[in-house]
Amino acid sequence: MQLPSLNVVLQVAMVGLLTGGVYALMAVGLTLIFGVMRVINIAHGAFLILSAYIAYWLFTLFGLEPVLSVVVSVPLLFVFGMFFQRFALSRIKNDLGLVVLLTFALALVLVGLMGTFWQTTGRSVSTWYVNEVLIIPVGATLKLRLPWVKIGGSVLAIVALGILWAHLKFSDMGRAIRATIQNPTAAQLVGVNIAQIQAFTFGIGLATVAAGGALFSVIWTFTPGSHDEWISKLLSIIVLGGMGSLPGALIAALIMGVAEGLAAVFMTSYISPIVFYLILFLTLILRPQGLLGSRLREG
Repeated sequence: MQLPSLNVVLQVAMVGLLTGGVYALMAVGLTLIFGVMRVINIAHGAFLILSAYIAYWLFTLFGLEPVLSVVVSVPLLFVFGMFFQRFALSRIKNDLGLVVLLTFALALVLVGLMGTFWQTTGRSVSTWYVNEVLIIPVGATLKLRLPWVKIGGSVLAIVALGILWAHLKFSDMGRAIRATIQNPTAAQLVGVNIAQIQAFTFGIGLATVAAGGALFSVIWTFTPGSHDEWISKLLSIIVLGGMGSLPGALIAALIMGVAEGLAAVFMTSYISPIVFYLILFLTLILRPQGLLGSRLREG
C-alpha cells in the first residue's frame, strides 16, 4: 500500500480540525444538557436535521444566507426546548429511563414529520462559496487547499462557543448552571432554582444545535433519516470528551474530525465513519469517564 504524501496528510489534518470545530458546536448542547440534567437527549440529532431544513428552506424560498437562518432557528428551538423541558420532561424527572424514552419518542415524531413534509430526498444548501478553496503555501513545495465553507463554519463555531463560554462564565444564569453541573443539591441549598435552570439549559442546548444545523446545511447532505448517524457521532464525541464537560467536548470534536479524515486517507473512505465508533468502544473500555470527565462514585 502506497502511503499518502506529506502534503495530503497535512491538508487532511487541517480540514479535520476545521470539521471538528463544527462538530463541537453541534455536540456542546448535548453535553451541556447531560451535565445539568444527567439526561441524554436522543432527539438532539433530529433537531440538528430540523434546523438544517430550516436553513435550506429559508435559502431556497427567500434567498437567506444559511448562517442568517439562526435568527429564526435559534429562538424557535430555544423556546421549544424550554417549554418541552418544563411541561414534559420535568413531569417524569425522577425516572431517567422514561426521560430517555421520551426524547427518543420526540426524535421519532420529528423524523416522521420531516419525512412527511419533505420526503427522503437528500438536500444541501448550494451557495457560490461552497466549492471555493483557500490556497496556503507551506514551505517551497507544499500547498494546503482549505475549503472556505469549512473555514467559515469553524470560525463561526468558535464565535458561538465563545459566546456560550462567556455566558456560562460571567452571567448569573451561567454561574447557576455551572453550580448545578458541579453539585445540584448544594446549588439548590444556596437558592438556585433547579427547575428554571434545567428548562433554560435544555433551551440553550437546542439553540446551539440550531446554530450547528445552519452550518451543517452547507457542508453535508441530509435527509430526515440522517439523525441516526449524527446522534451516534455526537454521542461518541461527548463520551470521549467526558459526559458534561464542555472543554472535553471541544477537544474530543477536534480529535474526531482529524481521526476521521486521516482514516479515510490511510485506509478507505468506507472505514473512516467507523472511527467514531471504534474510539467510542475503546473509550468505554479504557477510560469510561472520558478525557476530562470525572468518574462517578457511589456511596
